[in-house]
Amino acid sequence: MSAASMTFDERYRAIDARDARFDGQFVTAVRSTGIYCRPSCPARTPKPGNVTFYPTSAAAHEAGYRACKRCLPEAAPGSPEWNLRGDVAGRAMRLIADGVVEREGVPGLAARLGYSPRHLTRLLTSELGAGPLALARAQRAHTARMLLVATDLPASDVAFSAGFASVRQFNDTVREVFGMSPIELRARRARAGGAAARAAGGGLGAGAGFGSTGTGTGTGAGSADAAGEAAGGASTGATTPGAIELVLPHRGPLDADGLFAWMAARAVTGVESVTAHSFARTIRLPGGPAWFSLRLDDAGRVRLSARLTHLSDLPVLVARARRLFDLDADPLAVDAALSAHPELAPLVARVPGIRVPGAADPHEMLIRAMIGQQITVTAATTALSALTDALGERVDGFGAHDRLFPTMAAIAEHGAEVLRGPAARIRAITGAAAALADGSLVLTTGDDRVAQRAALLAMPGIGPWTADYVRMRVLGDPDITLPGDVAVRAGAAASGIPGDPRGFEAWAARTAPWRSYATAHLWRAVPPRSVAIGRSRGAGVAAPVTPDDISPIDPTVGDARPTCQPPHAARTARRAPRPTPQETP
Repeated sequence: MSAASMTFDERYRAIDARDARFDGQFVTAVRSTGIYCRPSCPARTPKPGNVTFYPTSAAAHEAGYRACKRCLPEAAPGSPEWNLRGDVAGRAMRLIADGVVEREGVPGLAARLGYSPRHLTRLLTSELGAGPLALARAQRAHTARMLLVATDLPASDVAFSAGFASVRQFNDTVREVFGMSPIELRARRARAGGAAARAAGGGLGAGAGFGSTGTGTGTGAGSADAAGEAAGGASTGATTPGAIELVLPHRGPLDADGLFAWMAARAVTGVESVTAHSFARTIRLPGGPAWFSLRLDDAGRVRLSARLTHLSDLPVLVARARRLFDLDADPLAVDAALSAHPELAPLVARVPGIRVPGAADPHEMLIRAMIGQQITVTAATTALSALTDALGERVDGFGAHDRLFPTMAAIAEHGAEVLRGPAARIRAITGAAAALADGSLVLTTGDDRVAQRAALLAMPGIGPWTADYVRMRVLGDPDITLPGDVAVRAGAAASGIPGDPRGFEAWAARTAPWRSYATAHLWRAVPPRSVAIGRSRGAGVAAPVTPDDISPIDPTVGDARPTCQPPHAARTARRAPRPTPQETP
């Protein structure tokens, strides 16, 4: 159930049941106490007449409420609403999370959204209860709390890392939002950590991690989770300059194995590395190169380790890491909706909490998608590794991760010297990189869905599949279907769903607004099989094929078919109509 569509009575029943599924989706402000809480707060349920519900903590701040010290609503997972919503409010929230207000101010945010600053402020205040400055301020407060609780960074470093312009502004905001000074807020970590250690018989991190799984319910869930975060999230963060370790809250269940397997199949040498339980990569941030890793600890918490050139990039990095692993998703809602369809119910039961991987960098995502058109995942990864080795910027201090993905300017200028394949495809890739480099093509997490798709389709070499796949990964759009995808159609046929594009698209409409997650399940449902592969037609050997061999980055139409695909997909491709010039690489 979407929080935006819930009535007052439905929300009140959620807080009366202390339902942790709604943590991060709205906050409960209590007039008699002047505080606001998350829905699962273990405190006594207030009377309905004293309750006001707000969509964001910023709206509660603006109304004069402070955060509850017991349940710490700022530590809840992010709302899935901003990915579901394609309107201005949803786009603005994604851009604010990416640090646009900190770098460009409200005028910059308004320009990206196509509004004047005054009109954007009125619109967001009407929709969300707070303007862009208040929303950005709430994010700074959340980042500051996270750093105070989870690291031993000096208060001044916390202030500037969270985006505050001065230590005084930092002190005033923390006092106003949390009702205590930064020192008092940090002191609570030690007390909560001691309680958690005693509860676990001396071991740290006994709780599930505050908001880390979102599965705790009942009277004591909130306080137990808070203790778990305080104890399990602590890290010195001071042994290496710019080094940070944090716990990223999320709602459970989480298909971590599937995420790590997805990343492993696509890891670019020198930039990314993946194990069965961790993912690490370098990334280019506004303040300079950075490195981060994501891993799942024994308690089921997602831990972020990071090394930054500038600590002020931390909020941006956290937002991108969360998007990459889809940590703001509501898996219980998704699983419940998809399980209602008999064809998908076994897939959901087999892989609960599936996630749709996002993108660490929108520009990089487009290049990766274009290079991967009509070839296998392995071939695409090899080509991307060669491109990065030749054109990627070398960096030091991040161990084996010694380079960054190439800039768009470098690919536009020298990509043709490195890339292999049809000349038309190479021209399309370098042309897209040039358009991204000079700003004639804009690709961000805050784009309008329809406008982004139209802009991508206007580029040579980009067809509907690539445009929709990029929209799924960059915008985190939960309602994308890819009827022309070889792997999706193979998984659909194996699950008793129509495998032809028209039939599949018509069937998939019933799974809205979660078609992206249905697509992820069908990717996982591709059955292993043997097909003939070889360099020339009619020559080849039998080889086992796994779902990752049948690349999701494969349109089913085109003059050059994938190097490895199920026999029925090859027959379908031969029967398909000739592609448009844009879709022919």
